[in-house]
Amino acid sequence: MPRKKRQRRLLAPPSVKGFSVFGPKNRAEQVVLFFEEYEAIKLLDYDNLTQEEAAVCMEVSRPTLTRIYESARNKVAQAMVEGKDLLIRGGNFQFDENWYCCSDCKARFNMAAEDKDCPVCNSSEIVSLNAFFQASSTN
Repeated sequence: MPRKKRQRRLLAPPSVKGFSVFGPKNRAEQVVLFFEEYEAIKLLDYDNLTQEEAAVCMEVSRPTLTRIYESARNKVAQAMVEGKDLLIRGGNFQFDENWYCCSDCKARFNMAAEDKDCPVCNSSEIVSLNAFFQASSTN
């Protein structure tokens, strides 16, 4: 019996839900990039961390990070070459902190759970991104 997979740690939610193709595209299919695959690409290619540093950030072993990264690269290449939309959702993850979005000004921020107002516009209309992304990972 295989061991249960540990949740991968994400520092922050992605700022987009995915990417769409311009021009002719294969509308019948979409490629789903898991949140932990997005995080691996972000840490390694955007933040320029080493694999050791990125593995520590995600609380996984370096070989596990390599497998996650390889899967992510294959999915991005498939979406680009085959003209498919790329959706970011699902996977086995947890956020490092509580993240929120203001419904009024659309600001994204992290804060203690007891704070109830947007730090940008002081609106009380805030939505938990942790709950939103966790719910979308089960769909």
